[in-house]
Amino acid sequence: MRKAPSFDSLFEAADALVVTLRAEAAACVAFIDDFARNGAQPDDEAFLAQRHRFQAFATARLEFDGLLGEMVAGLDRMTAEVSADLDSFRGLTAREKLTGWFSRQRMWHLHSQRVRAAPVIERLLDLLSKSNTLAGLVASHREFALACHNAAERSVIMIVGQRRRLVDAIEISRLRTKELNAKALTRQGRIGLYGGKAEWERMEEERRTLKAQADKIAEEEQSMRHESQRRERFITMFEALVEGLNSQIGLCNALARKLSIDTEERLIIYQAQVDGEAPGSKGKITQELFPHIAGPISLFEKDMLVPQEIGPRKAAADAVFARKFAAFAESGDAADAPIIDLTQKPSGFRLPFLRS
Repeated sequence: MRKAPSFDSLFEAADALVVTLRAEAAACVAFIDDFARNGAQPDDEAFLAQRHRFQAFATARLEFDGLLGEMVAGLDRMTAEVSADLDSFRGLTAREKLTGWFSRQRMWHLHSQRVRAAPVIERLLDLLSKSNTLAGLVASHREFALACHNAAERSVIMIVGQRRRLVDAIEISRLRTKELNAKALTRQGRIGLYGGKAEWERMEEERRTLKAQADKIAEEEQSMRHESQRRERFITMFEALVEGLNSQIGLCNALARKLSIDTEERLIIYQAQVDGEAPGSKGKITQELFPHIAGPISLFEKDMLVPQEIGPRKAAADAVFARKFAAFAESGDAADAPIIDLTQKPSGFRLPFLRS
């Protein structure tokens, strides 16, 4: 089993990749806009070049999505590790147990010292800092993807409308060709049956004129069919881009919701820890310091975070995350386990919160 990359290395890779991703997306959207406005008619070689660019965007998008998912899962895993460490504080070390044989007061004093010496608060603050950084990246990319999606969708709607009118024109040409050919055939059938030589020559001239018109319209129809097929190839490629951007917007929405709920969870753990071991530390967390997770922090500042209320929402957010990122989702047993085991804990440590 491979070792999970660090959050910092994943974020560095995502931060570099997003520059390439946005450049590719902007170039694709610009091409779609030019195609819609100017009716550009690139040859097959140009089409292959553009297809390569659109495919490069799709590949970069999937890679970027994977990095985001792995970072969110990594933060969840680190939260579980902090929770496990906190849960371990309910037990006693061998030294503490030995001391308890002589003095229970001294035993709990040693236990309290061990709890305070653990850098739990610092780790939670680091988790909140990472959550803020990741939430900022998700929010900014969602805004960019939404702008690209809206612009590309408008252009694609215009292009689809153009092709629909082209298809209508093809049908009109087909019917007109059929009509002219029928008239020409009628003229041909009448030659030699009615009138004299002069009348026959006149009908032959009419037949030739009708046939020439039919051939010209048929040629134009064939040209329009080629153009329609060419546009269909581009439309398929353009629609794939729009669907990809829409998918990414939905993914960012899901990640933003999960990050928000996970942040509430971390804040509750932090609150319980600083209340019991480091009074006054609550002031280290403000909306100004963590602007991208300001929503949960606002609730934290107003003491409005309720552990029992978070459980169902977190379960729902985790379920959505599992569907979109099966490779990084927790197992069912891990997801259902309490974030901290509240049974058999010493009275000095209180955390009324179960992870669900």
